[in-house]
Amino acid sequence: MSTEGSTRAIIAALAANAGIAVAKFVGFAVTGSSSMLAEGVHSVADTSNQGLLLLGQRAAKREADRLHPFGYGRNRYFYSFVVALVIFTLGSMFALYEGVEKIRHAGDHGLDSPLVAVAILVVAICLEGYSFHTAQKESRPLKGDASWWRFIRSSRSPELPVVLLEDAGALIGLILALAGVGLTMITGNAVWDGIGTLSIGILLGFIAVLLIIEMKSLLIGEGATDEEDVAIRAALPGSDVDRVIHMKTQYLGPDELLVAAKIAIAPRLSAVEIARAIDGAEARVRARVPQARVIYLEPDIDRGETS
Repeated sequence: MSTEGSTRAIIAALAANAGIAVAKFVGFAVTGSSSMLAEGVHSVADTSNQGLLLLGQRAAKREADRLHPFGYGRNRYFYSFVVALVIFTLGSMFALYEGVEKIRHAGDHGLDSPLVAVAILVVAICLEGYSFHTAQKESRPLKGDASWWRFIRSSRSPELPVVLLEDAGALIGLILALAGVGLTMITGNAVWDGIGTLSIGILLGFIAVLLIIEMKSLLIGEGATDEEDVAIRAALPGSDVDRVIHMKTQYLGPDELLVAAKIAIAPRLSAVEIARAIDGAEARVRARVPQARVIYLEPDIDRGETS
């Protein structure tokens, strides 16, 4: 379900950004606005990023093999990390460079046909708003009652937080570009266009660094969320399973959680009864946390140890 929802959000963002990129470059050609150029490059980066996210989802579907016995699910984390790098290098760095150059040479020329830029930016805001709304809609079932900030920081599904941050950044960037062009029209001073471009670069840099931090953490390997950890520990004890001695978890991919635990088994059980107890514990865990697809349980006699 989460993969289908993220795919819909990615496709909506890809379609919107591809159309917006063309319009922004046309606007730059007509007006000479550096804000429009920075936003055009931003949209090209976003369009490329959505392609990378789709590629990551496809690569993650490869069957497990001898070299990768736990499968290829982390491809989705890797390609999301690449997306963050693209935002930083192609989006943020370019906008910062263009902004500085525009401010340094603001007196060389103003804007031609600024109303064209305003019209394109307004249309782009509408299209980005549609993309952002789609990403929010697909994220709500996974977000639950958590705040949007907590969802972005704790989600183990990388695509939706990436698209949400990209779309939010795009909307704010468009408003900054519109402000830069508008102030240039009002004052006749092109330095405002450069300031708008510089602001877009700073915004994209912040988003990129945040995504790099989050995707690096997922690539290294994150365990179950706090809620999932509590649910698993509560589900393991049951018939002939006294308690959890210690447990470790790790996400092998956005939809596949590995659970490894040592469990205290009631003494004097036969091998058949121990196997039955382990099967029952696994079934209880999967019923509470469906993402727990790989479970390894080690039975032991309860000696009072815990960790």
